[in-house]
Amino acid sequence: MSNVQVAVVTGSNKGIGLAIVRALCKQFPGDVYLTSRDPGRGQAAVAQLQQEGLRPLFHQLDIDDLQSIRALRDFLKEKYGGLNVLVNNAGIAFKVHDTTPFPVQAEVTLKTNFFGTRNVCTELLPLMKPYGRVVNVSSMVSSSALGGCSQELQQKFRSDTITEEELVQLMTKFVEDTKKNVHQKEGWPNTAYGVSKIGVTVLSRIQARLLNEKRKGDHILLNACCPGWVRTDMAGPKATKSPEEGAETPVYLALLPSNADAPHGQFVSDKTVRPW
Repeated sequence: MSNVQVAVVTGSNKGIGLAIVRALCKQFPGDVYLTSRDPGRGQAAVAQLQQEGLRPLFHQLDIDDLQSIRALRDFLKEKYGGLNVLVNNAGIAFKVHDTTPFPVQAEVTLKTNFFGTRNVCTELLPLMKPYGRVVNVSSMVSSSALGGCSQELQQKFRSDTITEEELVQLMTKFVEDTKKNVHQKEGWPNTAYGVSKIGVTVLSRIQARLLNEKRKGDHILLNACCPGWVRTDMAGPKATKSPEEGAETPVYLALLPSNADAPHGQFVSDKTVRPW
């Protein structure tokens, strides 16, 4: 089986993730895995796509659960000998009017959006085959949240030498600062989702740099992207883009041709590299 190409999309039983799977089923020359925490919902989404004449496969994945991530890793290693395309789409957001205390929102949001995504990368990036493509779905909110940080924090998050350990310390500090109710005094913006997506964008920059240092000859391209404001359960019905339109940039990055050497380590929106 290892000559068959394989793509995995996390958190893909609905919304943008489902639209990404749909597009990859039509364009990617290999097996496409739709994943979700809840096997029932995942299987229902697979059935929906099968009715459209597509052939996605299903694998359970809860990015908050390290055992679940490792089970997927072992499956991919055994069945395919690695991975060709990884789209880290899974994420959560509290609604604007949610009354959950902010420190709880911060901890829960970062646990999934940053730490969960990071764990998936830690386990699956070593499996990436030459010419592999990795897409970390971030958000334009990461840019606006960055602008809402103190100059000192902005400098750290824009640094070309920040390490993954330093980033983890900063993300952990944000959660701790919210618990002490000093996060704004410490230079953080008042958005847990925004900070979590700063983490995803900066993590992508770090990961791309490490790929350049350790696997330059493998031509793997890794980017963060913003799908735009998309009509999903997360963003609500007033958003401007359909899930299919939201999937365009992630799919474009997932299918960059094998002779492409860019974009890499960038923040991409509407198929265009944005300044960070």
